[in-house]
Amino acid sequence: MSKWIMLIGAIIFLTGAILHFAPWLLNWFGRLPGDIRIENERSRIFIPLTSMIIISIIFSILINLFKK
Repeated sequence: MSKWIMLIGAIIFLTGAILHFAPWLLNWFGRLPGDIRIENERSRIFIPLTSMIIISIIFSILINLFKK
């Protein structure tokens, strides 16, 4: 279990570093075809379907690599 906690901590650290030092690397998130964005005068609805599917695939691959 300690390996998983360390891995999660490393992922959170890397994500924070990327958002702080190189935010342009994550500009694609929410702008892919299939992401739903509805903007009104009073409200905004944002459902990143395609972006979350891609992130899920990446995490699945990483987890399977570390499992072996």
